[in-house]
Amino acid sequence: MKWRTKVNVDGAKTTLQEFRSFALKANAVDLAIGVAIGAAFNAVVNSIVTGLMTPIIGAVFGEKDFAGLFFSIRGSQFHYGLFINAIISMFIVALVLFFFVVKPLNALRRRTGQESTPTTAPCIACTTEISRSATRCPACTEALGADWSQAKD
Repeated sequence: MKWRTKVNVDGAKTTLQEFRSFALKANAVDLAIGVAIGAAFNAVVNSIVTGLMTPIIGAVFGEKDFAGLFFSIRGSQFHYGLFINAIISMFIVALVLFFFVVKPLNALRRRTGQESTPTTAPCIACTTEISRSATRCPACTEALGADWSQAKD
């Protein structure tokens, strides 16, 4: 006796095609690259904090390793030194992103004339953010004039 099973090959192909189309979109690929670079950057920043910044700050304040700082309450240890290291790491990441990503991109946009114009503005009656092309506010139903979005810029 032979067993025959019907396999939906067309469904598998369309699902595979959908996945390939999703995975190869510029947004998904850019996001994947950004996450990978972010993970590598995290390792670099952590090494800068633990190897350079913490000893410099420790030389000034007399503590060589913040990770070892803690206090105890009824046997529970609260490692506030780890928190200090995390704050320093976050500050360094914010500075690097601002000076090496945001500032150059803003300068490039100004040079090429591609400054972004906002697509939303607050409603003149209820201050809800709505599209600049709206003729009526969806929140308060205020009728908006032709130049309503220019009034409060």
